[in-house]
Amino acid sequence: MRPPHVSTSGPRPASPGRGPPCRANPEAPAVPGNTTHPHDDIPRPADGGDPPPPADPLGRERAHLASSRAALRAMREDVEGLDLSDVTANWVNAEVLRRQMAERVKALADLAHTPLFFGRLDHRHAPGADPAGPRAARAEDPAGEAEPSLYIGRRHVHDAVGDPMVIDWRAPVSQPFYRASKKDPMGVALRRRFGYTGGELTAYEDEHLLDPAEEERASRLLQQEIERPRVGPMRDIVATIQPEQDEIVRSGLGGTVCVQGGPGTGKTAVGLHRVAYLLYAHRERLARTGTLVIGPNRSFLHYIEQVLPALGELEVKQATVDELVARVEVRGTDEAPAALLKGDARMAEVLRRALRAHVTPPTEPLVVVRGSRRWRIPAYEVEEIVGELLARDMRYGAARAALPQRLAHAVLVRMEQGGEAPDDRVQDAVARNPAVKAAVKRIWPPVDPAKLVLRLLGEAEFLAAHAEGLLSAEEQAAVRWAKPYRSVKSAKWSAADAVLVDEAADLVERTHSLGHVVLDEAQDLSPMQYRAVGRRCSTGSATVLGDLAQGTTPWATRSWRDALRHLGHQDAHVEELTAGFRVPREVIAYASRLLPSIAPGLAEVNSVRRSPGSLSVRRVPDGGDGSGALDAAVLGACAEALGHEGSTGLIAADSRVPQLAAALAAAGVGYLSPGEETTPEARLTLVPASLAKGLEYDYVVLDEPAAVVAGEPDERTGLRRLYVALTRAVSGLAVLHRAELPRALAEAGEEPEPPAGAEPPAEAGTLR
Repeated sequence: MRPPHVSTSGPRPASPGRGPPCRANPEAPAVPGNTTHPHDDIPRPADGGDPPPPADPLGRERAHLASSRAALRAMREDVEGLDLSDVTANWVNAEVLRRQMAERVKALADLAHTPLFFGRLDHRHAPGADPAGPRAARAEDPAGEAEPSLYIGRRHVHDAVGDPMVIDWRAPVSQPFYRASKKDPMGVALRRRFGYTGGELTAYEDEHLLDPAEEERASRLLQQEIERPRVGPMRDIVATIQPEQDEIVRSGLGGTVCVQGGPGTGKTAVGLHRVAYLLYAHRERLARTGTLVIGPNRSFLHYIEQVLPALGELEVKQATVDELVARVEVRGTDEAPAALLKGDARMAEVLRRALRAHVTPPTEPLVVVRGSRRWRIPAYEVEEIVGELLARDMRYGAARAALPQRLAHAVLVRMEQGGEAPDDRVQDAVARNPAVKAAVKRIWPPVDPAKLVLRLLGEAEFLAAHAEGLLSAEEQAAVRWAKPYRSVKSAKWSAADAVLVDEAADLVERTHSLGHVVLDEAQDLSPMQYRAVGRRCSTGSATVLGDLAQGTTPWATRSWRDALRHLGHQDAHVEELTAGFRVPREVIAYASRLLPSIAPGLAEVNSVRRSPGSLSVRRVPDGGDGSGALDAAVLGACAEALGHEGSTGLIAADSRVPQLAAALAAAGVGYLSPGEETTPEARLTLVPASLAKGLEYDYVVLDEPAAVVAGEPDERTGLRRLYVALTRAVSGLAVLHRAELPRALAEAGEEPEPPAGAEPPAEAGTLR
């Protein structure tokens, strides 16, 4: 059986990375003609020069790339050249149209170092055509007429007459590029992947899915793209989406999807690409309702913020949960027991009770004077009206707004019984009558959400009255502030308090719902935080991303079903990604020793990448100088990692970060903080363990695992924090420790030794 064909141009590497080049196959079959113009066997270069000879398939593909870039430039120039002066009725419409055109021009930008297309499909028959039809044969069959090849890329590009030169990866016709296989070729005869260095096409790799003589094997270009060293923010994975990932990406807008994925399974990228797909498939609807990506912190959001713009989506907003609920200024913190209780779903019922307690049953009749007549509504009838509104379980503010009209309607009934013929204008006037307004204020007074929570957390009697049967006396004491605050402004609100205020605000007035929300690192949210997010997609859908093994808060999610119930989307479909593509098998296997202690029963990630020598665990002898020997060894390991291409993350317990920062400064070594963009000149980031979640680096140096565990309130949370830190490496992990390793990590087997032939750690002064 013959292997898939790989071709390169000269000694250059095949992908945007700098790995070893793919070797050319001298027996490569001829590449079918460029069928953007079906009757022209050889594509014409953009400059109108001579086309490459038929025997130069790589040159033919480069010519198509050049032509496609020229076509994209022409598309952009067409938009820039539009005259908008006479197409709008007023200056407001003109400004809106001008902004839309500016956004369109920005979306049509051609990024020099981003491949315009990354794959090609040749179908045995035209997509959607009858296989028995007259145009069934491919170019290889002299009796047939060639069908167009489809070039798959990040955005659609067409030529001057509207014929497609590049197909958007989200289009239905692009789906076989990600899902076709030998078992189910989906009508694809040839799948070609392209390799790039920067923006230059340097290699291609063919899979003949209908050829039984060709064995099925992993794509080398695909592997090289996955392993490509990274500098800067997170990249899109549009060229490397796997079939199981593509199924999630293309799932419909109507349903909520929850993705459980271990380290390196690509769950974050899948969520972001799902947003891009939904915006493509449902653009008008989502343009009206909006989309939002929610992350755990600003460092994480900064890391992922370039993915969607690279896919042509510029309007998706990003926020943290704390930013969503920022109705009060957070200036305080809670002890873990208090935060755990404030995040408990029972607090929602406590707040509901406290709010509804403001409704006071009437004790006297309503008397409305109009002209010379007085209309009297007895107290029992007013009470019935109030009871009906309460029974409907409306928002507090909506019910309060409805009460004047209900009372006015009762007055109109009396007027009709008295022989008058009032109309709607009379009812509106009665609803504004001072007596009605005074009655509404007494019965259903306005409530400020922040003041409600202020009273609940500051007054023991008020809390006890509404937490009865829900919170024990000990729990009530834990929730209450030690010292009551006099006003909303003077209160030292905690993050958990702000969530309570947001819940109370939604009980008063409905929170605006978006069309789709992506919630990443969801395993760290409390039930009350899930409710806060759920309010933002109550009439829309969500993509929930997380890993139960990486939950590092006292209230971390134990079950996705429970989490989805709190979110308000209990019917969501739960998908589990277990194939790892980013973290080397040796590294993930070492970190997975912790799973029985932190997430019993959770499937271990099965990494498809073997990388011998990617893991090194070194014990630093105690030099009698405190942690000086460990600091020096850590700096040496960083120097060793920086000798490789790509980014390096130095992850340490939060308490160790100041000391390591001082050691780096003393050695004259510059470093970045999480959220700052790496560059070829600045590739080392000092990362507190508490901020490592969701980030990744080519090489990671992990300082003193025992300190990472000890920095958390309990061992289980500490081991989960350690699991996160151990799984941030894409190419290599070096673990350095002076103290004993945590038992759960060490007892599963002997510590790995440094890779054979590895050089000793460099001196601190050799970092660069």
